[in-house]
Amino acid sequence: MKVPFVDLGVQHRQIKKEINQAINRVIKRGDFILGEELEKFEKEFAQFSNSSYAVGVSSGTDALFLALMSLGIGKGDEVIVPAFTYIATALAVSYSQAKPVFVDIEEDTYNIDVRKIEKAITKFTKAIIPVHLFGQPANMPEILKIAKKYNLKVIEDAAQAHGASIQMKEGDWQTIGSIGDIACFSFYPSKNLGALGDAGIITTNNKETYDKLFKLRNYGRVSKYEHSIIGYNCRLDTLQAAILRVKLKRLKIYNKMRQKAAKVYNRLLTGIDVVTPYKSPLVRHVYHVYAIRTVNRDRLLAQFKKDGIGTIIHYPTPLHLQKAYGNLGFKQGTFPVAEKISGEILSLPMYPHLNSRQINYVVKSIKKAIG
Repeated sequence: MKVPFVDLGVQHRQIKKEINQAINRVIKRGDFILGEELEKFEKEFAQFSNSSYAVGVSSGTDALFLALMSLGIGKGDEVIVPAFTYIATALAVSYSQAKPVFVDIEEDTYNIDVRKIEKAITKFTKAIIPVHLFGQPANMPEILKIAKKYNLKVIEDAAQAHGASIQMKEGDWQTIGSIGDIACFSFYPSKNLGALGDAGIITTNNKETYDKLFKLRNYGRVSKYEHSIIGYNCRLDTLQAAILRVKLKRLKIYNKMRQKAAKVYNRLLTGIDVVTPYKSPLVRHVYHVYAIRTVNRDRLLAQFKKDGIGTIIHYPTPLHLQKAYGNLGFKQGTFPVAEKISGEILSLPMYPHLNSRQINYVVKSIKKAIG
């Protein structure tokens, strides 16, 4: 048996007819840029995320960049970012000419450690970008308290958290995408809601922010040849929006399938010398990634290769040790938790149609490698 890290083939075969119909609608209309399907998808995704507005853009990275631009963040400003996440979060800050300021993470959730944020705040700090890593929401109640105290903006990096939610106070559950000033999603093909190429979206409850984002993603236009601000070409293709509309109808089901697979993993990995994902009781985790930790990672990687099991290390090098940020002068030991996690973490196969037989095979391989 072989178990790929991600296999969307079953999903796409099941909805092939609807996807083809959606594509044909766009071809028939010929509105390939900022067309009708995009307008409908933006409204539907805003409703899904309990947000007032949504603006479709070309990628999750562009979503973060435009979010920063819409808030006027630029040269001389600082933005707080977790030290352990995909580099796009920090790169978006760099694209805006602001400085990413890294903060260590929690050892259980792998999200930004709220206890360490205030020490990183300076007179130049303008925003915090919490990342809802692997599908588990960051501690938004505490992050919002800090942001209010220091008059900071909160931009949620929700690239891995489509449909996740968090209890903000007793009995008050809120969907990711509706909590901070702005939330940014990626629709990279392997995400919980994935396009057939690069795509992203920004959600907000602020009309002024929405109006600015609407212009920023399309050359700063107010009419075809009239431009009121410096804008960019960061539009979500109508074809991708049409495909995403088909998948969005099933996203809650897909997330439940991921949660079911995670429960099977948790049960079968009980008693094995690995650290399984922690889930806070105050969140609804959507398991974009199911990552375990082990000090025997190299041995396990070798066994997986032998057994035909796909795996990825999310992420082998924390941001402060990336060569791209060598100019910031960080050294080994600066953010010990992020460094520890990056040396032990290993992501197992996870996608909606992963079945129990496949999970059993993965767990047997783990047992062979580390007992």
